[in-house]
Amino acid sequence: MSPKKRQLEDAASPKAKKAKVAEGETDKKQKKGKTEKLKADRPLQHTSNIAPEEVDFPRGGGTSYTPQEVKTIRAEATKEADEELFKENAQKTKKQRRKSDTKGKGKASDGGNKKSNAVRIEHLNYKRVVQGMKILAQVVSVEPLALIVSLPNQLYGHVPITQISSEFTATLEATDMDDEQPSEDEEEDDEGSLKRSRVPDLLELFRPGQYLRCVVVAAHAAGTTNNMSGSGRGRDEVEKVSRRVELSLIPEQVNQGVVKADLKPGFTMSASVRSVEDHGYILNLGISDISGFLSFKDAKKVLERSSKLDVGSIVDVSVSKLSSNGRTCNVTISPASLKSSHLTEVTNVTSLLPGELVQCLITAVSSPGLNVQVLGYFEGTIDEYHLPPGDPSDNFKAGKKVKARVLYDVPGTSPPRFALSLAKHIISLEHRSIRSDDEEVAASVEEAYPIGTALEAVRIVKVEPERGVLVDVQEGVQGFVHVGVSPHDYTARYLTLADISHLRRFRPFPICFFRRMESRSSHRARVTGYHPFDGILQLSMRASVLEQKFLRVSDVQVGELIKGTVKKLTANALFVSISGSVDGVVFPNHYADITLRHPQKRFKEGSNIKCRILTVDPTRKRVALTAKKTLVESELPIISRLEDAEIGMVTHAVIFKITEKRLLIEFFNGVKGSIPQKEASENLVGPLSDFFAVGKPVKVRIIFVDTEKGNVTASIRRAAPSFDAETADISAVEIGTNVEGVVAEIHKDNVLLFLKPSKIRALLSLKNLANHRNASVPQLLSSLKIGEELEELVVVTRNPEKGIVIVANRPKTKSTPEHKQTLTMDTVEVGQTVGGRVLRHFHSGTVIKFSGKITGTMHPTDASDDYDAGTPFPSIDSIIKASIVSIDRDKKQLVVSARASRMRPDGHPPVVDREITGIEDLKAGETVRGFIKSIPEHGLFVTLGRNIDARVQIKELFDEFVKDWKPRFQVNQLIKGRVLSVDTANKKVELTFRLGDLSKPSQPTSTLSDFEEGQKIKGHVKKIEDYGLFIEINGTKISGLCHKSELTDNKNADTALALRSFQEGDTVKAVIRSIDLEKRRIAFSLKPSNFSDEDFQEDGTSSEGDEEPLGVIEDVEMSDAEEEGNDGADSDSDAASEGAEEAESDTEPMAVDVDVDLSSFLSKQPAPAPTSQSARPAPALKLQGGFQWSGDAPQEEVDESGSSEDSDDDNEPSKKKRKKKKQIELDLTADMHTKTPESNSDFERVLLGSPNSSYLWIQYMSFQLQLSEIDKAREIAKRALNTINFREEKEKLNVWIALMNLENIYGSDESLEVVFKDAARHCEPKTVHLRLASILEESNKLEKAEEQYKRTSKKFGQSSKVWTLFGEHYLKRGDVDEARKLLPRSLQSLEKRKHLKTISRFAQLEYKLGEPERGKTLFEGIAGQNDIQSIRNLFDRVLAQKMTSHKAKSFFKKWLALEKRIGDEAGEDAVKAKAIEWTQRAAAQTAGGDDES
Repeated sequence: MSPKKRQLEDAASPKAKKAKVAEGETDKKQKKGKTEKLKADRPLQHTSNIAPEEVDFPRGGGTSYTPQEVKTIRAEATKEADEELFKENAQKTKKQRRKSDTKGKGKASDGGNKKSNAVRIEHLNYKRVVQGMKILAQVVSVEPLALIVSLPNQLYGHVPITQISSEFTATLEATDMDDEQPSEDEEEDDEGSLKRSRVPDLLELFRPGQYLRCVVVAAHAAGTTNNMSGSGRGRDEVEKVSRRVELSLIPEQVNQGVVKADLKPGFTMSASVRSVEDHGYILNLGISDISGFLSFKDAKKVLERSSKLDVGSIVDVSVSKLSSNGRTCNVTISPASLKSSHLTEVTNVTSLLPGELVQCLITAVSSPGLNVQVLGYFEGTIDEYHLPPGDPSDNFKAGKKVKARVLYDVPGTSPPRFALSLAKHIISLEHRSIRSDDEEVAASVEEAYPIGTALEAVRIVKVEPERGVLVDVQEGVQGFVHVGVSPHDYTARYLTLADISHLRRFRPFPICFFRRMESRSSHRARVTGYHPFDGILQLSMRASVLEQKFLRVSDVQVGELIKGTVKKLTANALFVSISGSVDGVVFPNHYADITLRHPQKRFKEGSNIKCRILTVDPTRKRVALTAKKTLVESELPIISRLEDAEIGMVTHAVIFKITEKRLLIEFFNGVKGSIPQKEASENLVGPLSDFFAVGKPVKVRIIFVDTEKGNVTASIRRAAPSFDAETADISAVEIGTNVEGVVAEIHKDNVLLFLKPSKIRALLSLKNLANHRNASVPQLLSSLKIGEELEELVVVTRNPEKGIVIVANRPKTKSTPEHKQTLTMDTVEVGQTVGGRVLRHFHSGTVIKFSGKITGTMHPTDASDDYDAGTPFPSIDSIIKASIVSIDRDKKQLVVSARASRMRPDGHPPVVDREITGIEDLKAGETVRGFIKSIPEHGLFVTLGRNIDARVQIKELFDEFVKDWKPRFQVNQLIKGRVLSVDTANKKVELTFRLGDLSKPSQPTSTLSDFEEGQKIKGHVKKIEDYGLFIEINGTKISGLCHKSELTDNKNADTALALRSFQEGDTVKAVIRSIDLEKRRIAFSLKPSNFSDEDFQEDGTSSEGDEEPLGVIEDVEMSDAEEEGNDGADSDSDAASEGAEEAESDTEPMAVDVDVDLSSFLSKQPAPAPTSQSARPAPALKLQGGFQWSGDAPQEEVDESGSSEDSDDDNEPSKKKRKKKKQIELDLTADMHTKTPESNSDFERVLLGSPNSSYLWIQYMSFQLQLSEIDKAREIAKRALNTINFREEKEKLNVWIALMNLENIYGSDESLEVVFKDAARHCEPKTVHLRLASILEESNKLEKAEEQYKRTSKKFGQSSKVWTLFGEHYLKRGDVDEARKLLPRSLQSLEKRKHLKTISRFAQLEYKLGEPERGKTLFEGIAGQNDIQSIRNLFDRVLAQKMTSHKAKSFFKKWLALEKRIGDEAGEDAVKAKAIEWTQRAAAQTAGGDDES
């Protein structure tokens, strides 16, 4: 049966009456009676068999044809329609009579009537959607209060939040009731409220693309839903049109008609979660007397691990089995089961739900689709949109069986009829996707063809006069062009004579014209939407849409220059039409550069306006514009994201707020920034509001970017053309770069330098320079002269806001030891030095891991030759070196010793505590030191060696009686005692701590009156508190407080960090600050300013012969008994309270001053010197003789001088130990930073104070590499990158470069490439590319370096620096030809303004590395290309640089000779005048410098 076109007729027209009479019997009264009876039988069915034939004409429809032409066209259409209708009805009447005559004759006449029994295939539209209709839908989007779903035949609907399930609605109501309960009932209902189910978001229950079984609860006419609520505010046409159809997912309504007998294995349906039990979920199937059960085991196979089904959730289930009692039905939610399950029989037509996969028999094939028989009982249709691609007559034959999925039940049909689908994506319940030849993963149609995509040639497949045109976009992808009033109007689906006038190939002829129209023609089109359910693109062929620039707000680009039309001007804004349905708004502060008093005079409706896109908000569908002339005509770069802001960039911004100290500015797309008051102008006097106004556009230069706070600091002053950017822009000076400088000014603590040749100001600490030259600061000041050139400097940090950098002398490098092979039990030997990591501590010492299978132990007495300087129990995870003492190959264990006397027998420091290997090494009467091993009831056990322990009885602990003696001692404390007896046979040793047993007479006790203020004393740290140190004077029991403010002269130092550098028992030299005899208090000071150089020198002939007290050497707690009986001793409790009071009053914040105070320097005030070199970042890596980063800190040279002084006293070994014990440790706060770390714990301690120092991190990595811990070095690099503040970009860059160096030497090409790509993502890409090329070049990997340069020049072809460095690489290799080929290549890629600089640089390279004659030729070519004025400009630029008088004289001579040769007399006079001016200015500066000195 050929397809029947629906008639374009009105229900009240004579044409409609004729059609109704022709379809039924000829008797008008019988037809009327049957119609009334049908309405009485079905009062709820609003749509009859004739209703779908009615056409919803869109209003309007103007045409350019004359009334006579329109009348002729309509008459011809009416005539052709009547002929076809009467012919068709006559055939139906004749065939019905023939069928009644031959009734009961069997199948003889079936073949002849097959064509006449075919069911008409109709499309679904909004008028055919009726209440109670069940339909399959697909989720388009999930809104807060509704689901937007796609329906068959390009329709849309919505599911309100109250139509999800009964359980979900009950949860919502319970939550609402809880909110309304009085506050006094809250406590009583706490327990109950916790038991209630939470209300999940719809996004947690549904996802876009999910298929749902729905039932229609309401259908609204077009135009009646504009003010409806439920689906939220309609932000696009899809949401607006979806309001016409309201759907429900409640299982009781969707599964209505399903009976218990239908619940057989394979039957699929919707269900809601009623409750969560111990073993699974109880489901509501919408069927009385039966519930569903889904086990947790089956649910976890489908759901994510952490996901659970909430009460009220809707799930599609497949029946597994029915319980024996018939009250429970086990189900599964397996996607495979849901897709493959199909029905073979049902008990009733109402049991056939949408979404069911059923067996069908094809009864007829036509171009509109297929007629099928469903399950052998029911009629069904499949339209052409739900068939596989191709001609249906070729793909299908009558009598063939297929599996199709039910879409919806056609309303108003008897017998019941269903619409089905054979589309692949619906059969598999998935997205419609396409796969191209070059893509491995299939993409959805919506992703492949987003809205706005222009299609140059779409091929017409079919023309439907009532709906539109079906086209082929590509193989397997189709689109539909609606012929409505607007391409976005989803409600107008039918053709009027005016609607098709935009198609050039389609003329406004009668409807029958489309049958004669040529198919497969090609046209231009544009994607305006997508229908997910049908998998069809929505297209438009209108010329206005094809030419439209933007179809959606998201297509608009920030900063784009556009021309629009003034739409409306209100009191608050100006509305501009940009393109099609996309409008923009201009707020009053962006009308112009100045405030407009009468904007209506400038902006008139319909006039054109030129604007620039200011902000775009796709979520709110809002576009903000600016009409400021400065911003519209600006050619400067635009900042629309924080990532676009680069230091040094010059751009435009608008002031939106003025405060007392800064201007707040706004760039594009809401990026905010600020301008400090000092950066607003060079000579600004008065408040900012007097010079600037809100809304004023300003030209600024970016000087700082804070990515964490999203703020940008800019400067108006530095953006001025007169500003010397070359001397102020320090971004080109990278941290870690080697520089040279000339001394310009000498101050008390610092030296001001001018770096060569950039003339950038730099500060150098005098202490740092003095350490580098092995001299004192006074000696340095006497020898340092202005104008002296300093070399071997490295950039430590920089301050872009003040245009100054901090430099330091490069530390001397130390060669890296050769890495040894992996340790094995076969290769280790006694006496061999090995390195390992501390695993843990135990009662007998420390466990150390040397390799994967080899461990060792170290006794506390083997930690050092001097127990005071060593650490008996090294910190866990620290790296130590030790010498092997013994080997147990069976247990794969080593016994090691960290004593220097074992590791370096030939050259080691003096041994303070000798090694005791056996009992025969001990003699009665000698003094020894050891560590407390245990504290039993009868005394102490002290370990003196690996296998030697001694006992100290209670009576030998003190000279006086002490009742509570145990708190005085702790395990692992260092003690000193005298050997009482040695029992060699029983291996027993007895010690004593009593001083009365010594042969020496006792020293008289000192009192407070014996000391005076300002006296310098020696002591040791007795106790450490948060507010300071308690120091005990040696030889007495007098102790006092040294407040934390008296530790260092640096007021900004972090005293808390300084306190942590002290340990109890540390020997110090202090000055008595005050003595209070009444309160028995004494206060000390450790400030370095209180001491002179003579105080640091030890007196080798000191008459201190007093032996130190025996017993505990390092007190852990203050002992009250020690103060008893001492008249001159002060009260620690009083001192502690005093210290606490001072600590409370000291509320001033303190910080470690590791950088120079720039503000004080710039104001001509002396700044404190940097106290540490450890905070400096690492210099650029040098690969010479292995992997080296940096050497030892310069302070080691000072230590060496100190050791040389100690060596002078080698002739007095008897006093060596006392000297070591009483060594003065001056200003440990500074020593904490200057001491070179020697272990993991040292590095970790220093890094706590300077976590942003790349110099320290790189030293830490180098330390690990010395121990062959390559993986550990990599981990430290990763830690550094995560720890360093994100603002410290250069510090992070240093670590990335170090990591690339590490991978270059110890890693593979793959690991190096991974690190390189990661570094390029996190740092400035061009810098990383060039650094990698330099690393490869310095490591003599020339081919790889060349490849890297090629890759860099391809990526950054607009950079002159890249090309010149590439050429320098070739010239260094001797490949002159390749280097010269780069110059013309670079000029093709570079901007014209960079040509001169690039050619000059290549000419310099020729002078330096190539042929000087060729370099001269290049320079002459540059001069020849420029006129005399350009050459004068070059000389002016050179004149702006700082020159000596000798250079200036030569310079002016050359300039004058050039003017005489190619210039004029005016030029000569100008040169002479400038020479005189320069001479006078230089003389004035010299005179001023002499006055200052």
